[in-house]
Order: sequence, then C-alpha cells, then structure tokens
Amino acid sequence: MAIGEVCNREVVIAETGMAVPEAARLMRQYHVGTLVVVEDVEGRRRPLGMVTDRDIAIEVVAAGVDPDSLTVGDIMATDLASVREDVGVFDTIRYMRSRGVRRVPVVDNGGWLIGIVTLDDLFELLAEELSEMADMISRGRQREAATRT
Repeated sequence: MAIGEVCNREVVIAETGMAVPEAARLMRQYHVGTLVVVEDVEGRRRPLGMVTDRDIAIEVVAAGVDPDSLTVGDIMATDLASVREDVGVFDTIRYMRSRGVRRVPVVDNGGWLIGIVTLDDLFELLAEELSEMADMISRGRQREAATRT
C-alpha cells in the first residue's frame, strides 16, 4: 500500500515569516504538535522544513528567548525528511526509523506537499491490520469447529 493512500491530507502549515507565538496558537487550535513550513508558489506548497512543539519548548522557552522576537524560519528544522506518495508503508517506516523522525511530509513527484504521516497514524493503521488478521484466525477456527461437529 502506498503511503499516499493513508497519509493525512489536512496538513497544518506555516510560512517562514510566521511569528513563533502564532505557530504555537495554530498547534493549539488544531491539536497538532507539528507545522510543516512551506513556501507558496502559485497556490502550491513546497515543504521547506518543520517546526514542532518541542522546538518551541526547547529552543525558545527553555532558552529564555523572547518568542515575539523569532519566526518559524528561525527555529524550524531544515534537514527535512519527506517521502513521495508512491512509497510503500513499510518503506516509509524504515525511512522514518533511519532518519529518527516521528513525522514526515508526503509529497508528489514534483515535490509538492500533499499530506503528512505520523508515527501515531502508522500505529493506528498497523493495529487495524493486526485486528483484521486476528479476526481471520478466529473465524477460521470457528468455521473449522462448525464443520467437524
């Protein structure tokens, strides 16, 4: 299954000039821990980096820096890990593990943002698949027992 089939297409975004307090308000409003930082090119969005609630807590609050003096572009991680929409789920998991990330933007072949996938999303998907497999085993046993009595 391709990651583009399971990624979340509703991505909360920011541009590099957004003030850090506004980024924190967006995270709170949408109940997310990450914003994908994009450049807007004629209505299309190219991911440039990511900023997390942890970035704000560690790089700003814990460092005693005035949040109003910083933009998202000042604190975002620019070593962006992303995956193309046609990459398989398990290859995405391997890639995330190799990069040590919990979230990755999903892009099309042109590098334009189409979604995001998180470790939580993947756990949910795999839990559903395991539940279906467990149900298959149970039904198989029930069918066998019914045919033998």
